[in-house]
Amino acid sequence: MSRLAAIFGCAGPRLTADEAAFFREVRPWGFILFKRNIETPDQVRTLTAALRETVGDPAAPVLVDQEGGRVQRLGPPHWRRYPPGRAYTELADPLQRREMARLGGRLIAHDLAALGVNVDCAPVLDVPVAGAHDIIGDRAYGATPEEVATLGRAAAEGLIAGGVLPVIKHIPGHGRAQSDSHEALPVVVASRAALEAADFAPFRVNSDMPMAMSAHVVFTAIDPAAPATQSAKVVRLIRRELGFDGLLMTDDLSMKALKGDFAGRARAALDAGCDVVLHCNGGMAEMTAVAAGARPLAGAAARRAKAALGRIAKAPEPLDVAWARARFEAAFEGRWAA
Repeated sequence: MSRLAAIFGCAGPRLTADEAAFFREVRPWGFILFKRNIETPDQVRTLTAALRETVGDPAAPVLVDQEGGRVQRLGPPHWRRYPPGRAYTELADPLQRREMARLGGRLIAHDLAALGVNVDCAPVLDVPVAGAHDIIGDRAYGATPEEVATLGRAAAEGLIAGGVLPVIKHIPGHGRAQSDSHEALPVVVASRAALEAADFAPFRVNSDMPMAMSAHVVFTAIDPAAPATQSAKVVRLIRRELGFDGLLMTDDLSMKALKGDFAGRARAALDAGCDVVLHCNGGMAEMTAVAAGARPLAGAAARRAKAALGRIAKAPEPLDVAWARARFEAAFEGRWAA
């Protein structure tokens, strides 16, 4: 039986009977966790197992946003804090920057895999621009496309080595946005040449990654009529010109950058060429509407989904966790030890 081309959240730390029944009926491709879903390691393991049981798939994707810095769903007292992307560029030695970005990804993967979480919505490959909204800000791995591409790849490789899939975001770039897409629709008026030189470059360099998340951003030089998530022109650029053939998922459909009812939002994103839609807040009425507008995962989307999951390492790269944490914390002089 096919799965719905959707990823859903749930309302709390335990699956309700109504949520379980809904997920069994619609069979989403995956699930996503937020702070509201997280209490203790044992509780999270129980929740991830319960989510997977509803779709009858022990390897179903369970996602979380664990970038580090201000976007970190798992934190003290049960989990370590990690630095934001910008912190890696503050290390003096370029080789150390890359080593620590990879090691940070590997340590995050260690934390997540122990909970049954197999996808991390990271790294951010957006290139910030002076004067843009701070929604990206210190989440970025540098101020240049080269820094972002290099350190973002290192972080992604660390995640993959630990058995967790990275999701590069927010393709084809959110760094120029003058507003927060959670609250309003950003419109980027930069020229195609400027976008090619900066915003698109890290995504092109990392086009071999298994998954990517779309940007709810209008790029007037490509499609002035629709945000990237719902633009066939932008998705075509992502596929043909940036060379990304991994699974393309939307950013959260409940963000205010998108307009219209939730069935229409989902339908427009899938019609544009996104493979899977994401809905995060766990609201049953909204999820029901998203499911009505979505469709079974099939064709090229199903191929990409299968290929992405095939990248999950059956045996993670060996890691001496105590040594790795000590080395990581020493590089940052203990600033991210708690």
